[in-house]
Formats: sequence, structure tokens, C-alpha cells
Amino acid sequence: MNGSRIAAVGHYQPARVLTNEDLAGMVDTSDEWITSRVGIRTRHIAGPDEPVDELAGHAGAKALAAAGLTPGDIDLVLVATSTAIDRSPNMAARVAARLGIPSPAAMDVNVVCAGFTHALATADHAVRAGAATRALVIGADKMSDVTDWSDRTTCVLVGDGAGAAVVEASEDAGIGPVLWGSVPEMGHAVRIEGQPARFAQEGQSVYRWATTQLPAIARRACERAGLGPEDLAGVVLHQANLRIIEPLAEKLGAVNAVVARDVSESGNTSAASIPLALSKLVEQGRISGGDPVLLFGFGGNLSYAGQVIRCP
Repeated sequence: MNGSRIAAVGHYQPARVLTNEDLAGMVDTSDEWITSRVGIRTRHIAGPDEPVDELAGHAGAKALAAAGLTPGDIDLVLVATSTAIDRSPNMAARVAARLGIPSPAAMDVNVVCAGFTHALATADHAVRAGAATRALVIGADKMSDVTDWSDRTTCVLVGDGAGAAVVEASEDAGIGPVLWGSVPEMGHAVRIEGQPARFAQEGQSVYRWATTQLPAIARRACERAGLGPEDLAGVVLHQANLRIIEPLAEKLGAVNAVVARDVSESGNTSAASIPLALSKLVEQGRISGGDPVLLFGFGGNLSYAGQVIRCP
């Protein structure tokens, strides 16, 4: 085996749906104000008794079932999250315990909105190096825990959820080479900090960076897979804001691709957004097995990571 692939995906969202009309009763905003600026109409919000590892566990269980595997088949668990409250045990260990995975390597990856694509690359490297046989890779965030619900500039953006992928060895490279990096001097533009921790961002700075700098970087991720943007069947960008997703996808030039727009119904779920949107596209049959799909995460730290995968 000289490569790895995504064998299956799964996702989970809490039952409670918060609409723009609901938010208009909480802060000075309106459905028109929110949809015109960020393109979000609804978002799912977890309850106080639904911790991050529970969201992650549900998504992971669905991915395992879709792959036809048991917990004992997994020897590496990676959870991308930036909303873990406790430092130890980490989310990966807690998910492993929830699912009954017997003795995995268990690590959290905190690269905020680019966390899942970083974790996916790490799993790909581990499997190809022979350090793992099968990996469960999860992006999960409970952004409602770190949100100031009186701040209309941020509370209208966020949602909670999780998405997961099973990665296993493959004769062919079903996960392309990662292109990753960061702009540390602009790391302050997206923050989750303080006591209690609160999400804040410099929206215009992030918008300018994402729409002007990232299209060329995303094209380079395609080049590393030996493809042009026109060869893509799907594009799953971090679901930050439709005003970022749509111009970025257009400048990328993926003219034949289905572009994920799950942000409209899920909001910005940080590390969960890419696997959540990917799993929905697979579930809806909008992309098919073997299709080339660009995954591209960006955001906190100003970090980015992207790779072309073959749809499970």
C-alpha cells in the first residue's frame, strides 16, 4: 500500500435549530441583515448536556457504520476542535472511550477552522508511514460555548456540530498531498481567548485575506494532486460565510464542481464545517464515489490546509 483513502464519512448536528428570527428576538438584528451579510438562515445549537465529545462520538459512530467497521478496527483517533473545555483527558480519548475503541493513539488537533484538513493530512501521513492501520478523523466544535450571545457581529455566525471520516490504507492515493501554512502575524484576526473564552474576529481583515490570497493557494493544492480546478467534481471550503465561499470558489475556477453551501443551514461550525458539509454532499448523492473533491480549511491563526480527496 502506498497511499490512503477516505473509506466513509458521517456527521451529526444537535436537534435544536436557531433561526434568524429567533436571533432577532435576542439582539438587534433581522433575517434580512443576516442573510444579506453572511448568507446564514439557521444553525444547530447543542444543549448544556451535549459536550463536544458527544457530538464527535455520534459523527464517528456513523462513519464507522458506513465503513462497515467495528471500533476495534481503529488504532488512531484524531479530533480537530478548538472548543474543548478540559485539557485532559482530551477529546480524542473521550471519543475513543465513548465508542469503545480499545487502544488507539488519541490526539486532539487545534487549528480552529482549518483543523479537520490538518488532522486528515496527519492521518494520511500516519497510515502511509505504517504508524496506523485505520484512523478515525473527526472535526467537532461547540461554538455556542464560546459565543457572546449579546454581540450581533459574532452570534449570528456560529453553530454546533461534528463530521467524521475513516481513513485507511489504499493502493492508490485517495487523499492527495496537503498544502498547508499560516500567516502568524495576522493570527489575532480570529480569536477564541480570555476567561471565559469568547470568539471574536476582525471580519474585514479575514474577508480580504480569504478572497484575495486563498484562491491561488487552493489552486496550488489542486496542482499537488495533479489536477486543475476544472477537473474537480466538488469543492468543500470552510463554511465561514457565503460572502467568502462564493467569491473564493469563483476565483478558484472550479467550473464543473458542486460547491458546498451548508453554511446557510448550519452556520460556521469551525473544525466541523468541512466534514459536515462533505458528509451531506455524499448523503444527498451530489458527489459520487471516486469523484475528485477539494477540501480547503482556513481561519484561526490565520492557518490554511487543503487537499484533493477521492469521494468515498
